[in-house]
Amino acid sequence: MARLLKVDAAIAAFDAGDVVAIPTDTVYGFAAEVSHPAAVAKLFALKDRPATVPVPVLVDSVDQIAYLGVEWNEYASRLGRAFWPGALTIVVPVPHDLAVLVGSSTDTVGFRIPDDDLIRRVIAVLGPLAVSSANLHGQPACRSAYEVLDQFRSRPELAGVIDGGERSGDVSAVVDLTTNQWRVVREGAITTADIARVLA
Repeated sequence: MARLLKVDAAIAAFDAGDVVAIPTDTVYGFAAEVSHPAAVAKLFALKDRPATVPVPVLVDSVDQIAYLGVEWNEYASRLGRAFWPGALTIVVPVPHDLAVLVGSSTDTVGFRIPDDDLIRRVIAVLGPLAVSSANLHGQPACRSAYEVLDQFRSRPELAGVIDGGERSGDVSAVVDLTTNQWRVVREGAITTADIARVLA
C-alpha cells in the first residue's frame, strides 16, 4: 500500500524498480527511472495510460540528456538557457530504444528540467526520470501528496509519494523541435510569444 516517503526511502524505491509520486514545479507526477524499463511500464499501468501516448523525461542538466544519446540542437540550447529550470518541455529526436521505452512511436521525446530543488536533487542522484502527471489518463492532475494517496493508495504499482506541499496546477508549455520549423504543441506557463522571442 502506497505511503508518504522520505527522500532516502523514495530513492531506494526508485532503485528497486518502483514507481513513486513526486512533486514537480507544476503538479504531482508519477515517476520511474528511465534505466528501469519495467518500472516505466508500471507507470503506464498505474495511469491506465495507452502505451502509445508517450511520457516526458525530467532531467537535472543537459548533460543527462546527452548521456541518453540525444543530440541537443541550437534551438533547444537557446530555450533551455532561457527557461530552464522551468515549465517548458522541449521535444527533440531521440534514439529509437529510448523512444520505445517512453511510449513514443515517432522517435521523439520531451525533456524538462523542473524548477524544484528537491526533485532536481533526486534526479541528480538517480538519473533521468520518466514522469507523467499523477492522475488516471485524461483526468485532472493531483496537486498534493494527500490527493495522490486518496486516489491511488491501494494501487500496487505505486510505492509511495514524496510530500512537497501544494502545487500550482499550472501546466508546462510544450515546444516541438523535431523538424526545421519549431511548433508550440501546448501553451502553458510559458507563452508562445515568450518562446518566439527566444527563437527569433
